Amino acid sequence: MNKKSPINNSGIFYSAIAQIIGYKPRNIELFNTSFTHRSVNRTNEKGEIVSYERLEFLGDAILGSVIAAYLYKNAPKGDEGYLTQMRSKIVSRSHLNNVGKKLNLLHYIRTKASPTQFGETVYGNLLEALIGAIYVDSGFSSCERFIYKNILVDFDNLEQLENKVTSYKSLYIEYCQKHKKTFKFEAYDDDGKDHLKHFSVRLLLDGKVIARARATSKKKAEEKAAQRAFFVLQKEMQNNIKK
Repeated sequence: MNKKSPINNSGIFYSAIAQIIGYKPRNIELFNTSFTHRSVNRTNEKGEIVSYERLEFLGDAILGSVIAAYLYKNAPKGDEGYLTQMRSKIVSRSHLNNVGKKLNLLHYIRTKASPTQFGETVYGNLLEALIGAIYVDSGFSSCERFIYKNILVDFDNLEQLENKVTSYKSLYIEYCQKHKKTFKFEAYDDDGKDHLKHFSVRLLLDGKVIARARATSKKKAEEKAAQRAFFVLQKEMQNNIKK
């Protein structure tokens, strides 16, 4: 258990949750569950494992529904493909992780593992579990208010959202396919001395290395390399236009 977490004091935890969700919880136990990691090995009276994973599943579905309804109302000219793309941008893992960080959700987690061992995605996972708990505790309208206040607040301007890049790797692959260029993400041994293991990736374009990156996961390293490649290509394209 995270000993620094205020979850051990129900009074403090209740007040903190009420502040985050914007109303007084009816069933605080739901929110206890929404911050319980399976490493705690907690079971209910039926012997079933209690963790935030089921509420995370529910919260993910509720979040998708609220965002879909928002886009349907605010983008009347958008077809199915456009709406799907915009929803993906709003519920991108990076955005949900950032919202979870702003709300300091990791501070309340119950776990037998050190919170430092969790990746960035834990913030988004806890956020979705919290949404699931709000739905069970108080219904769809309360979820809508929470999502509008904390997640949709950054996306009032849909035109700006259209140009937002959520995956440089996908954008890079699309560019290569469109221009019939070959590419390869190539992992190689990381010689860094960081305490936390890192992965190194070089990105090749038509057989030549165009970018390198390192991160705490291969996926993150590939995304970072693609981002660097994107800006390299962007400069080249601008130079070609000037010529």
